[in-house]
Amino acid sequence: MRQEEIWDVEAATTYDTPGTGMFAPEVLEPTVNRLAELAGTGQALEFAIGTGRVAIPLSERGVAVTGVELSTPMIDELRTKADADSIPVVVGDMTAARAPGEFTLVYLVYNTISNLLTQSEQVACFRNAARHLTPGGRFVIELWVPELRKLPPGQHATVWQSEPGYIGLDTYDLRQQRVVSHHFRFGEGKEARLFRSPHRYIWPTELDLMAQLAGFELETRHADWAGAEFTAESRSHVSVYRLASESPQSS
Repeated sequence: MRQEEIWDVEAATTYDTPGTGMFAPEVLEPTVNRLAELAGTGQALEFAIGTGRVAIPLSERGVAVTGVELSTPMIDELRTKADADSIPVVVGDMTAARAPGEFTLVYLVYNTISNLLTQSEQVACFRNAARHLTPGGRFVIELWVPELRKLPPGQHATVWQSEPGYIGLDTYDLRQQRVVSHHFRFGEGKEARLFRSPHRYIWPTELDLMAQLAGFELETRHADWAGAEFTAESRSHVSVYRLASESPQSS
C-alpha cells in the first residue's frame, strides 16, 4: 500500500491519544525541549508533520514551525488544532517537497524515515533536509534499532509490546530489509482492530552514511530525547546531524 492509502481518514481521526502513549507529557516534553534547544532563534521544519503532535507544542514554545505532509486527512486533523497562519504545511513527499524559507532545524520523529521503503528514498530525504537548512543547520531523526537479535533461526516476527488491550508485533523480511508493524487493539469482546504499516529498517551506521552523502556529519546520538547514553542495548536513538558550511546540496 502507498503511504497516502495507509494514512487515510480513519487513521488520521484515531491517531491522537491525548495524554497517553506518544502523547503523554513524559514523552512529549523532553522531545519539545530538545528540539527547541536545537532550533535556537531560527525556524524549524518538520517532515511528516502529521496531526501536529510535536509541532503544536513546539510552536507554543515560540519556535516558528512549518510542516511537510503527504496525507491530506492528517493535515485536516492538524487544522482542527492549528490554522495555516500559525503552522503552515506543504502537501507533498518529504523526499522532494520544498517549503518556503530557511531553517536552522529539520526534524523527523517517531521512526517516520522508515516509512520510506527504499534506500534511495531515504537518502533523498536527507538531501531534501539539506536543501532547507542554513549552513551549520541540523537534521534530527528519531528511529528504532532493528531487533534482529530477537529472531531465532526460522522465525520472522517479534512481539515488541504487549499490554491490556494492545499487542504490537513486527514481521521481518530480512532479504529486503523490510518490516511490517502490526498493531492489534481489542476490548473484552471477540473482535480486534488491526492497523498495519510497512517500513524499511535502517542500522545506525547506514543512517550515518546516508547523512554523509547529503553533506551532514553526526553531532550527537543518544538513546532518547532526554540525553541517555546510546548503547548496544538501546532500542531506539535520537541522532543529530549537522550540515557542513559548504553542503553538496548548495550547488
